[in-house]
This record gives sequence, C-alpha cells and structure tokens, in this order.
Amino acid sequence: MHEMAICESIRQIMEDQAREAGFARVERVRLAIGALSGVEIAALQFGFDVVMRGSVAQDAKLEIEEVPGSAWCMPCARTVEIAARYDACPHCGSYQLQVTGGEDMTIRELEVV
Repeated sequence: MHEMAICESIRQIMEDQAREAGFARVERVRLAIGALSGVEIAALQFGFDVVMRGSVAQDAKLEIEEVPGSAWCMPCARTVEIAARYDACPHCGSYQLQVTGGEDMTIRELEVV
C-alpha cells in the first residue's frame, strides 16, 4: 500500500513548510488527485489520520478533489475524458490515445494557523 508512503511525503512537505513559513498547525489540506495517478483515494484517506498523528497536521481535515483523466485522440483530433489509461476513445472507439492529464497528485491548498 504505497498510499501510506504518500501520506508520509505529504506530512514531510507540511512540516518543512511550517518551519519555513512559521505556522504552528495545519487545519485543512486540499489535494487534487488524478484518476490515472494510481492512488487509491480510500486507502489514502484511511492512512492520512494515522500518519499525521504527532505532526503539525494532526486532526487536519483532508479534502480531495478528483481530477478526471484526459487524452488526445489521434483519429478524432480532440481531447477526451477517460477513466483508465487503456480506455478507448468514447467518440470513435480508437485506442490511439495520448494521455494529457489526470496523472498527477498535488497539494492544492493548506489552511494554517
């Protein structure tokens, strides 16, 4: 379950930012997670509270924005939304798709005090 390692990385980023910016506590964390990122959102939510214990983000509220996957369809010459990396184009059925979005996970916002 690599989601625990992701939570550890998020914790480290927040603690580094707390030292640099001088805040004492994170009250809310907003993440954007792409549909094609390979992150299991339920597992990340489960691990978040456990990993954040004893950190600046203990008891922080976790908000997750799910970002859909997108790809460029070569035959259609249009950007289409996809749920999985090997989906067919919903318009023409082609598998000649180049993924263009939905692969990332980013910390969008921290609410701090």
